[in-house]
Amino acid sequence: MPVSELESAEAQAAAAGGDAKRAYVQRIFSQIAPRYDLLNHLLSFNIDKAWRRRAIASLNWERAPRGTYVDLCAGTLDVATELSARPGFQGSIVGADFAEPMLRAGKSKTVGTRIAPVTADALELPLASGSIAGAIVSFGIRNVAGLDNSLVEVARVLEPGGRFVILEFSTPSSSLLNAAYQQYFKHVLPRIGGFISGHPTAYRYLPESVANFPTGDDLARRMQAAGFSKVRWRPLTFGVVAIHVGEREGAA
Repeated sequence: MPVSELESAEAQAAAAGGDAKRAYVQRIFSQIAPRYDLLNHLLSFNIDKAWRRRAIASLNWERAPRGTYVDLCAGTLDVATELSARPGFQGSIVGADFAEPMLRAGKSKTVGTRIAPVTADALELPLASGSIAGAIVSFGIRNVAGLDNSLVEVARVLEPGGRFVILEFSTPSSSLLNAAYQQYFKHVLPRIGGFISGHPTAYRYLPESVANFPTGDDLARRMQAAGFSKVRWRPLTFGVVAIHVGEREGAA
């Protein structure tokens, strides 16, 4: 089998989950870290910045402005940086990601902030139970090897009433728009991403991982099963992405 076909098969296998996913995701995100920010903004036509701001607004950090928050699968720390700059925010942020080169690529953003980059797996966070005021993950939860286990782990570290916000790719409800979206996502994006990043499969993995990830009501149900209450979700940009919000059960 040619190398390109082997690489594509590896991306498909990783997107489907299982033992291969963790090692594959850690490796490719470590490799594309130097150009990750550029590609995010370019491939989303710079809309990703507005999506992240909407997700942060859903976190309700004003409830505990001095609390400790987790930016899960933090990558280059865009979300942590944006949250730390919110007027009135006086808390601290743990930026957790198991691909250390991603955190290193974003470390310059943390100067003068209370952001602590931590190399950690979303399945086993080095945090005490009930110690976190809120958690957020931006385009990272679908890369975790065990979705349900990671949801339970986030619920474990949250204090009662703390919110968990998930910003992730979704599927447009319009069949016409979805057809155009799929063409871009499966054919245009992988070519541009592969060329700029220098990685042949990282941006082939992306549409495969989205196709294998539960969206909408399915993700909401899994959040509820993991211990979250008041779970709700809403689509953004015609359903290209969605924000899911849940609260840790046990609030007074």
